[in-house]
Amino acid sequence: MKILMVHPHDLFSPMEPWTIRIIKLAEQLASKGHQVKIAYFPFKKREKIFLGAIQTIPLNRLITAGTLIKNTKTLCTLSRQADLVHFQKSHFYAALPVVLAAYWCGKPLHYDWDDWEEKIFYASLYKTTLTSIVTGISFWLMERCLPFLADSVSVASKALRTLAVRRGANKRRVFLAPVGADLQQFYPDRSSDRIRKKYNIEGALLILYHGQLHSCQYVGLFLNAIKIILKTGNSNHLKFMVLGSGSELSMLKKIAQELKIEDKVIFTDFIPHTDIPRYIATADICVAPFDDNEVTRCKSPLKIVEYMASGKPIVASDVGEVRNMMKGVGLLVEPGKPGALAKGILELAGNKKLRKTMAAAARQRAEAKYNWCFSTDVLERAYKVALD
Repeated sequence: MKILMVHPHDLFSPMEPWTIRIIKLAEQLASKGHQVKIAYFPFKKREKIFLGAIQTIPLNRLITAGTLIKNTKTLCTLSRQADLVHFQKSHFYAALPVVLAAYWCGKPLHYDWDDWEEKIFYASLYKTTLTSIVTGISFWLMERCLPFLADSVSVASKALRTLAVRRGANKRRVFLAPVGADLQQFYPDRSSDRIRKKYNIEGALLILYHGQLHSCQYVGLFLNAIKIILKTGNSNHLKFMVLGSGSELSMLKKIAQELKIEDKVIFTDFIPHTDIPRYIATADICVAPFDDNEVTRCKSPLKIVEYMASGKPIVASDVGEVRNMMKGVGLLVEPGKPGALAKGILELAGNKKLRKTMAAAARQRAEAKYNWCFSTDVLERAYKVALD
C-alpha cells in the first residue's frame, strides 16, 4: 500500500518530540512492506530526505493564504500517488490542506487523534490575544469536523474514542491505537553505571520523572511529593531526577529552591531521545503524576509505556487511559494529590520484592500491547476499513 502521512510539526526538531508517534508508526509500516511518505511542517526550510525507506517532504509552516494554497497543491500531487492519506493532530494549517487534497483526489482519509488539542491549547494559554482566539476557534472547529470527515479514525484513548463517536464518527470506523514503546530501545537490564557515575548517585535509590517540562505535565506534583517524602526522615538513601526540558524548566527549578529540595533533585535539562532509554534504565522507580481534567482523561502518556518497556515499577495518577494502561503493573494513586504520590513512592521504595514483581509485569504488558508493532496492526485494520 502507498501511504501518505501528514504531520503539522517538525520531524527533526528536539523542540517537538511528539513527532515520535508518526515516525515510529511509519517505520513499522515500512517494515511491513508499505511505501510510506511523510509530509511535515518544519520550523525552517529543509530538504527532502529519507528516514530509512521513508521519504520526508517538508512543507511551508508560514500561515498565509498563499502558503495554504501552495501546500494544498503539493499535497494534491502527493495524494494522487498514494492509496490512502493519513494525518495526525488537528492544527488547521496542516489539517485543512490535507482534507482538501484527499477529497479533491478522491483518496481515503485516515485521522489519527492522539490528544485533545483544543483543551491542551487552552490549558497552556498564558494570555488571551487575537491570535490565540483565532487559534482556539480553529482547534474547536477542526476537532469537531475531522472525526466526521475522515473515512477511519484511530485514537490513543478510550475517552477520545467516545468523543470521536459523539462528533459523528461511525463507531465501527474508530480504532483504539495506543501509544507504544520501541522494545529494542527500551528494555530491562541496561547498564546504569555511566549515568550513576555522571550524577554521583552510586548506591542511591533513584526516583525518576521523564517528560516535557511545559504546561499540562504536572511536574509540580512530583516536587511537592518530594518535599513530603523528605519530611518523613526515611529518605537519606533516595535521589530524585527530572529528566527533560521545556519552557517551564526555570520555573520548576525555582519551585525546588522554594521547597528547599534542590540538593535532592537532579534536573537533567535536554537529553537526546536516543539517550533516554539509558536514563530510564538508571531509575529504581518511575513516576507519572497528573491532575484529573479533560486533558489528562484523554491522554495516553508515552512516558508510561517507555517505563513499562524498560521494566520499571511505576507510581502514576489514577486518571483516564492511565488506569487502563497500568492494570496490575504499577501503583495507581489519587490524581492531583502530592501526598498520595509521596505515599506510593515510599511504599515501593520500602518493598524491593514488590518493585521486582511490578517491573517484570510492566515489561510483559509492553510486549503484549504497548508497543509500536501492536499499534501498527491496529492502523492496518483501520486503513482497510477506510479503503473499503
